[in-house]
Amino acid sequence: MELKGKRILAFTDDEFEDLEMWYPVLRLREAGAEVDIAGLEGGRTYTGKYGVPLVSDMSFVGLSSAAYDGLYVPGGWAPDKLRRYPDVLRLTREFHEAAKPIGHICHAGWVLVSAKICEGFTMTSTPGIKDDLENAGAIWVNEEVVVDRHIVSGRRPPDLPALMREFIRVLAER
Repeated sequence: MELKGKRILAFTDDEFEDLEMWYPVLRLREAGAEVDIAGLEGGRTYTGKYGVPLVSDMSFVGLSSAAYDGLYVPGGWAPDKLRRYPDVLRLTREFHEAAKPIGHICHAGWVLVSAKICEGFTMTSTPGIKDDLENAGAIWVNEEVVVDRHIVSGRRPPDLPALMREFIRVLAER
């Protein structure tokens, strides 16, 4: 229970990558963290790329990062939607400015790009957004997991065990 007493915020929208959403949420909960899932609307059912449903606990509109110890952003096509919401970008910047852990995988780096927090950070992602991360000032590497200060990134579903091992470690150290 290395994360007992920790609260994590996880963003969601339709077409999240099912494994990249559920595996981290379950691992964080197994480690003792409370995980709140926030979408544009609270209590709404969002559907993953492969049809797995997820009900959001709350809306991210007007939410404050102050009540949370970390942020998780799943991959899939949801990040392309999430990056368009001002509250998602504001919250992502708040977590970053407070140096609170931010975990992301696959296409989730798009949210960090749009929040303008990539400059000077080494990150990984699906190769499909390599150029986006580099154009935003990140140093992109092709590794299963990368930890650079408070940002923990992974490439794709097979890298989830490594991503969560490191994200949980970073969260526990804070």
